Amino acid sequence: MNTLCTRLGIAFPLIQAPMAGAQGSALALAVSGAGGLGSMPGALLAVDPLRAELEKLHQSGLPYNVNFFAHTSPPPDAARDAAWRRALAPYYAEYGLNMDTIPSGPGRLPFSAEIAGMLAEFSPRVVSFHFGLPAPELLARVKALGAFVLSSATTVSEALWLQEHGADAVIAQGLEAGGHRGHFLSRDLTEQIGTFALLPQIVAAVRIPVIAAGGIADAAGVRAAMGLGASAVQVGTAYLCSDEATISAMHRAALQSEAARHTAVTNLFSGRPARGIVNRVMRELGPISDATPEFPLATNAIGPLRAAAEKVGNTDFTSLWSGQNASACTTGPAAEITRRLAEGFK
Repeated sequence: MNTLCTRLGIAFPLIQAPMAGAQGSALALAVSGAGGLGSMPGALLAVDPLRAELEKLHQSGLPYNVNFFAHTSPPPDAARDAAWRRALAPYYAEYGLNMDTIPSGPGRLPFSAEIAGMLAEFSPRVVSFHFGLPAPELLARVKALGAFVLSSATTVSEALWLQEHGADAVIAQGLEAGGHRGHFLSRDLTEQIGTFALLPQIVAAVRIPVIAAGGIADAAGVRAAMGLGASAVQVGTAYLCSDEATISAMHRAALQSEAARHTAVTNLFSGRPARGIVNRVMRELGPISDATPEFPLATNAIGPLRAAAEKVGNTDFTSLWSGQNASACTTGPAAEITRRLAEGFK
């Protein structure tokens, strides 16, 4: 058992990636029960629903990770909002939707003092962040609970920044990874590189453990990452079609079809670059658009289109998050997927 396993209380240095909107506590429990570290995404949940999920995890007695976004909520931008509405207007007309009914609000909220206070009820063993780290006073409250803190780095500079600012381990997120990019020091997507180029550079640059993420879907990928110096691996896409995942039947079908071979990084669904299976709106408006509001404000206007399209059986406006390697995205219990991945540690 390696040092990180001992610190986290797990049998295998395998972390299930927290996937907001694609899972609840059931997936995390299944992975932790099989010897890995299950993760609970908190970014989309208000305090009370998150508390209910954490209660289930806490009662199990198993180790788990709870994940949050550390972004800064952007100020309203009327000009950009108007440009986004113009871009989406033809689609609203196509589906007979009224743009005046687009909901307002901040969308996904960043980690807050209220959430930090609620975490004190459970003292989770691991807390992870995406988009950097929260304000120093909030991070101090998390670490005072005894939590081991992880955060994503997409460049060597971000890894060094995280080490300097209090992270206990770094997740080296390669460009292959599905869902939101974790970058926070630069918006220049040309700085983003693949997992097996990024991983050894971060390992050489930092003193803290490095967790490899992106494109790792089977035992062979696990072995390759560990051979390049990773202390652990984080896997997301391989769990998306598990019995415990909560994605739609249409998303599952896309992941298990030839469509999953073509993914792209897009900002159309949330305002921040994220990797998903290419669909109609990505082909026609992007995948990257300057009209898209800042994260997470784009969600409000794209949401009604997603709902209307899904009602008639298509995913033209659905964020079909997926990494570049969905080859091992199969149905079945998450515990069995965990056991197959763990073969890579032998």
